[in-house]
Amino acid sequence: MNARPLATLALLLALLAGCAAPGAVRHDGATHPAQAQGWVDTRLYFGLGPADQPQQGISEQAWREFLDREVTPRFPDGLSVLDVYGQWQGAQQPSPERLRSKLLVIDYPNTPANRAKVEAIRTAWKRRTGDQSVLRVTQPADVSF
Repeated sequence: MNARPLATLALLLALLAGCAAPGAVRHDGATHPAQAQGWVDTRLYFGLGPADQPQQGISEQAWREFLDREVTPRFPDGLSVLDVYGQWQGAQQPSPERLRSKLLVIDYPNTPANRAKVEAIRTAWKRRTGDQSVLRVTQPADVSF
């Protein structure tokens, strides 16, 4: 991949993933801490439907409604959403299942309350769609503003 689109994507993610710690700058003029300790970066992968049949599955409007109802109230300080393509192949499947997908990226202080919010989002999606899983990848994050 060309370095310029990669750099642009990194900048976009940095701008959009601006979750705020206590005392971090919001639009009210407070200041950002130089560095936030104890944060994690969580990525959630949501399958929307067959990649080759965009009329099936979850619409963009339904995704945004889910985001507004289930995600934003839990993480109002910021998050990122990317359109991604995903696939998987079960042991008994002759070919992979290809999916339109959304990647939700949330950076936040690693607390039991925040981890419970992430699990509530995953549960809400599975309940809404009947999906068996929402892939979660969580890693420590060295966050600065």
